[in-house]
Amino acid sequence: MSSLPGRAPRIAVCAPAEASDAELLLAGAVGRLLAERGCVLVSGGLGGGMAAACRGAREAGGVTIGIIPGYDDRAANPWVEHVVCTGLGQARNALVAATGQALIAVGGGWGTLSEIALGLRLGRPVVLLGGWAELLVSEEGGVQFPDQEGMIVAAENAEGAVEAAISAISSTESPT
Repeated sequence: MSSLPGRAPRIAVCAPAEASDAELLLAGAVGRLLAERGCVLVSGGLGGGMAAACRGAREAGGVTIGIIPGYDDRAANPWVEHVVCTGLGQARNALVAATGQALIAVGGGWGTLSEIALGLRLGRPVVLLGGWAELLVSEEGGVQFPDQEGMIVAAENAEGAVEAAISAISSTESPT
């Protein structure tokens, strides 16, 4: 699952700061399941869906990394174990996408969309859980952008999203 022996897989969970109750539940479940599978959760480190994912992971004994937009580590949600202060504002989304070996996008915020696009540009597999799935994946399950076939997958639930992300990491042979 990981490019180096002994190094846990890193999966970025991209979720909006202003998440709905359903998105909060999904993000929390994704975080918990990633921790149970031994993955490190990477996020933008702030509130809303990011906090829900981190909380789920930490409550399950997992490791969380929050890549925050500013310089003050107190801005990170309380479930971020390792805070990376960037001072980059929204540009930190590129670091979130680059740090994850795969991305799970929960919900449909603009920051989430930017992380999806950046992840795809970096060759990272992206799993969509709600939100942008309607726009990026057809009803038949194919992607709307043929050049991204196999890189974007829509999942029906948290379990499916985590399984798809881990499988995608396992099947990629390029260095991460």
